[in-house]
Amino acid sequence: MFSGIIEEVGTVTARGSNSLKVGAAKILEDVKAGDSISVNGVCLTATSFNDKTITFETMPETLKRSNLGALSNGDRVNLERALKLGDRIGGHIVQGHIDDTAKVLSRRNEGQAILLEFSASSKLMRYIAEKGFIALDGASLTVAETADESFSVSLVGYTLDNTRFDALKAGDAVNLEVDITAKYIEKLIKDKGEGVSEVFLKKHGFMVK
Repeated sequence: MFSGIIEEVGTVTARGSNSLKVGAAKILEDVKAGDSISVNGVCLTATSFNDKTITFETMPETLKRSNLGALSNGDRVNLERALKLGDRIGGHIVQGHIDDTAKVLSRRNEGQAILLEFSASSKLMRYIAEKGFIALDGASLTVAETADESFSVSLVGYTLDNTRFDALKAGDAVNLEVDITAKYIEKLIKDKGEGVSEVFLKKHGFMVK
């Protein structure tokens, strides 16, 4: 599990058919072989490391569903170590299980922030709500606006300075993970055949009685 608070931006140094090597610093401080680390929001297993780089194992399914398959040497990636019990969760619970990729539709200034609009399939848009949580390339963000097949997020200077988002432009792909809570609510509704109501939410622990 991750919090969606990016710790470091690493740089791809090598790509193999089933491996990815990334240059890093902070996440190497206490890394061990077998550790789970979020790379652009994808939970990967660290297989080996030295004092400058870390190597991850990748699978065909991971490369197909995420933007990791398109990475080249020199590309920057968002990195986060797995949460420890007792850590503060500054973002939201992020699993590192990517649902799909989303493409940047537009980028525009909004005061001191940047507003990025992304495309998303209708299958996933039902889980994306205005002011709700979303994880993009592993970063926990708040949804600013939604449309039928798109959504927007507003990025402040700190986020731009500490993630790979500062270089995002129209056409770029990011990894998208929707809030798992929305999926659980949907499953409960299907399993029980109930509609969403105040009674339903209280019954299943989403509201305090």
